[in-house]
Amino acid sequence: MDYCSQTTLVPCGQDKYISKNELLVHLKTYNLYYEGQNLQLRHREEEDEFIVEGLLNIFWGLRRPIRLQMQDDNERIRPPPSSSSWHSGCNLGAHGSLMKPVAIPDIQITDTDATPGGSRDLKPLQEDTPQLMRTHSDVGVRRRGNVRTPSDQRRIKRHRFSINGHFYNHKTSVFTPAYGSITNVRINSTMTTPQVLKLLLNKFKIENSAEEFALYIVHTSGEKQKLKVTDYPLIARILQGPCEQVSKVFLMEKDQVEEVTYDVAQYIKFEMPVLKSFIQKLKEEEDREVKKLMRKYTVLRLMIQQRLEEIAESPATI
Repeated sequence: MDYCSQTTLVPCGQDKYISKNELLVHLKTYNLYYEGQNLQLRHREEEDEFIVEGLLNIFWGLRRPIRLQMQDDNERIRPPPSSSSWHSGCNLGAHGSLMKPVAIPDIQITDTDATPGGSRDLKPLQEDTPQLMRTHSDVGVRRRGNVRTPSDQRRIKRHRFSINGHFYNHKTSVFTPAYGSITNVRINSTMTTPQVLKLLLNKFKIENSAEEFALYIVHTSGEKQKLKVTDYPLIARILQGPCEQVSKVFLMEKDQVEEVTYDVAQYIKFEMPVLKSFIQKLKEEEDREVKKLMRKYTVLRLMIQQRLEEIAESPATI
């Protein structure tokens, strides 16, 4: 019986596999490194499939701005209503006859509904104001009623994840995350690179297409390896080892980054004078090899010419 039939193989890319036992050794090292932290990984078997799951650290390496969505998918962030303008074709109270879904603030209330805190009971009505449509204008919406307290502002910010403390607002919906800043996503070993990219963009409500980006494993030596669409980022991270001082997973633009091989990476961090000296040494070595080959073939040519002359001078034989 061959090795493949005796050992469970775990896919780590297109036509690439690693034995389950070898992966468990790497996983044990990984978890020992992160002992007591939430970056430890768990593994399980489901329908004879070996699955690893947990958090993967990803570093921002973008050079161009990204666009954030104006609202969350499941939870709306309602901007304050305007009482003095038509915003995206919606009349928000300046012409009360068109505000059918919302009662106007000076609504008549009966004695049974009136309470000493009646002025505060109007606040829920303001929160039911229809959501403003997206516009291309950067002009802020005027506030009506009381100004939001700091606690209200913090409550609105909790509607979504932040990127290093950055939340959406009209002025900064397009911005570039700080280079080298870190985030993480919870994934498993069956998720491919495109799936991880989509999960990360959805976590922060980023409008850009996942096809604009790629994941790279960047080493401190300068080596950059792009993960293919058929690769599994969590498996790749485990095989690279847990130490982020050696290698990191970066999110970068596809058209802004070139892969750097290990051979090239060895020379990247040298100063220019050192690199020039390397080039000079290589040129000298090249010249020596050229001269050696020229001497060799010069001798061979002379030997052949001498032999031809000997044949020409000897009498013809019948």
